[in-house]
Formats: sequence, structure tokens, C-alpha cells
Amino acid sequence: MSGNSQEHGIRYSIAVDTERGVLLFTGRDAWALQHLIRAGENGVTPLERPAPRWSHYVWKLRGAGLDVETITEPHGGTYAGTHARYVLRTPCRIRPGARKDGEHGAAA
Repeated sequence: MSGNSQEHGIRYSIAVDTERGVLLFTGRDAWALQHLIRAGENGVTPLERPAPRWSHYVWKLRGAGLDVETITEPHGGTYAGTHARYVLRTPCRIRPGARKDGEHGAAA
């Protein structure tokens, strides 16, 4: 069994208002953007919100015109090194009704 969300009947979609207009995101891109918006200035790290390809989701959000800053942070432990903290710099507002499919409310 793979981790494909569609196999589990869950599909994410989110519409956001930006200075460039309304942008629509789906799947893991929508999931990542929602976490970035909620985190605000604190940003998100893959250590706090594990997901298999954070760097790819951020790359795709940037490709859509969003400004996402990458801050490199050190961490200790057995596997000491660095990790990324992603901070959304583009002002975004989730449009009313944006939701995870399968939940109540209007679709984005």
C-alpha cells in the first residue's frame, strides 16, 4: 500500500487570495501551503511537519509565483547537520470554503 492520498479518498484543494489574484493549489502543494500560511513568521520545518518532499512542494509553490524563504538551521543529535525552515513571504489569505475534500463545506 502506498501513501497516495487519493487511494484513501482524501484530496486537498485550497484557493488563496494574493496580490496577483486567486491561485488554486491541489494535493500536497495545497497541504504544504496551508501549513505555511498557518505557521506565519515561524515557518515550517520537515522535522515539525514530516512529509516526504517538502523541498519539491516549495519549489512548485515558487513556480506558481509565491515567495517562500528557505532558512538553513543547524540541529544536533545522532545525525547532526542542518535542515530547512520554510517561511511564506507572499501575503496569502485562504478563501472561504477552501477545504479538504470529504469534509463539510463548499469546495474551493
